[in-house]
Amino acid sequence: MLRQKHPCDMKSKTNSTEEVYNVKRTPSSPQGGPKKRSAFVDLTNQKTKTQTVIQTKNGKTVVDKASNRKEVIRTHSIQKDCKDFFAEDQPKKAVFKAEEFPVDCLSVCQPDEQSKLQRRKVCVAQVPEEFDVDKEHIGDCLLSPEYAKDIFDYLKNREENFLLSDYMHKQPDLTQDMRGILVDWMVEVQENFEMNHETLYLAVKITDHYLSVDVVMRESLQLIGSTAMLIAAKFEERCPPSVDDFLYICDDAYKRRELLVMERNILQALNFDINIPVSYRFLRRYAKVAHVNMETLTLARYVCELSLLELELVSERASRLACACLLLALITKDLGGWTPVLQYHSGYALADLSCLVRRLYAMLASPSNDKLNAVDNKYSHRVFFEVAKIPLVNIDTLEEALTVL
Repeated sequence: MLRQKHPCDMKSKTNSTEEVYNVKRTPSSPQGGPKKRSAFVDLTNQKTKTQTVIQTKNGKTVVDKASNRKEVIRTHSIQKDCKDFFAEDQPKKAVFKAEEFPVDCLSVCQPDEQSKLQRRKVCVAQVPEEFDVDKEHIGDCLLSPEYAKDIFDYLKNREENFLLSDYMHKQPDLTQDMRGILVDWMVEVQENFEMNHETLYLAVKITDHYLSVDVVMRESLQLIGSTAMLIAAKFEERCPPSVDDFLYICDDAYKRRELLVMERNILQALNFDINIPVSYRFLRRYAKVAHVNMETLTLARYVCELSLLELELVSERASRLACACLLLALITKDLGGWTPVLQYHSGYALADLSCLVRRLYAMLASPSNDKLNAVDNKYSHRVFFEVAKIPLVNIDTLEEALTVL
């Protein structure tokens, strides 16, 4: 069972891959059927006071707020007013004619096609025509193509506020292996609750930032990981799991109050700024720029998610890590190298990525740890195109692709 696994427990996992993927998991509580979230109670079930309308002798109506009767007394005068309101002889709503509006208002409220095209040209003029990968989505408000590049440029600039370094020397009671076991367990939590991948990446980022500023004991490590998942789920999910769900997957090792106190401590340590750029968002953007298929994107996602286990990669910028993962996937699938359009949208040249790509290749080539197999098991399933089983590209082919001018 997932709930029996603890980051400080070095025993190998007993679950088989088939049990993980053959069981349909739901975001509801693992304890049983769907559980009603306390944060989403039906507000229409709230008790409301009944107001009673009574008629005085002079024919006026007043509201009796002190009355507790459930029925509302509808007087003859009120019924008459209702009949008069729906009478056919009542005046119709005023209909405004277009010519009554000033010309300037009409140009704003009802723009013609020419003005629409002019505004679109102004919005996308900053991107060269040969590098404009969003022009096909112009007019789709859900994708926001006019602002796509600006959004990711903004996220790339925000990375300056969240730079990390190897913090493990500040943690006398923790080791690199303990962090790896925790992240491996967080991958299983994300998978079993069927949460977004952004939630996992953000939770790992929150955990690393908290561990970099506060000294913790190993007994609290799983509590920190669970609380980070809760915070990330609140930020990313439409219907996040409840506090009780996270207490359950920790095998009730912690109390509700402990988790809530840890949530406050983490938020205060991060100054309540949890909008941390994550590599998964950049990876999807750059994959769209490269026009790769879903299998190639999934291969890059596998490499990117596997890098979450590596402590030495926490110092890498999310945007640069996403570029390196995509480039390694492109070389593995023999789809070319780093193109000018990728360099334009990412801001990284091939020389900026070569060293990191080699580090990721060495990570994939190293023997896998039997205790940290959640990512491998996840991406060995056919839902993810079994990309974890794809053989590594030849080292000579890799070096050739990284040295092409």
